[in-house]
Amino acid sequence: MPNTKTIESLNQLLQGEYMAVESFNNFISKLEDEDVQQAFKEVQKQHRENIGKLASYIQDIGGQPNENLGMKGKMGEIKLNMDLGSRTDANEIIKKAIEGETKGVNMAEKVLRGDLDERSRDIAGEILQQDRKSIEKIKNLLQIAN
Repeated sequence: MPNTKTIESLNQLLQGEYMAVESFNNFISKLEDEDVQQAFKEVQKQHRENIGKLASYIQDIGGQPNENLGMKGKMGEIKLNMDLGSRTDANEIIKKAIEGETKGVNMAEKVLRGDLDERSRDIAGEILQQDRKSIEKIKNLLQIAN
């Protein structure tokens, strides 16, 4: 019998990863700078890998991965679109990406503080580590773009 609290927590993390992929779709479509676009694609690829790892693990422990954005994700996407509008200013987009990634890291930290078994904690920790690396990569873009 799978631990429903663990599966809920991991699905929360999965939702965050899906939201990140969607946000980066949005960012990439608005960017004109090819170097920034490429870096964003790499970050997005990492989020896709996180999704695969999480979804497989949730199934392995007897759960069902929640593989849609949900209302919270859709509302976040609408807000992001409104905030960015049609602007293509690389610095603005980079700042929004940092903001979004930081929210994701905060959510992953919250999940890690929850009631997880050791293997689930390891997987959530790996994802947290990857997301932190993504923030550093994006912050470096801000320094280059200035």
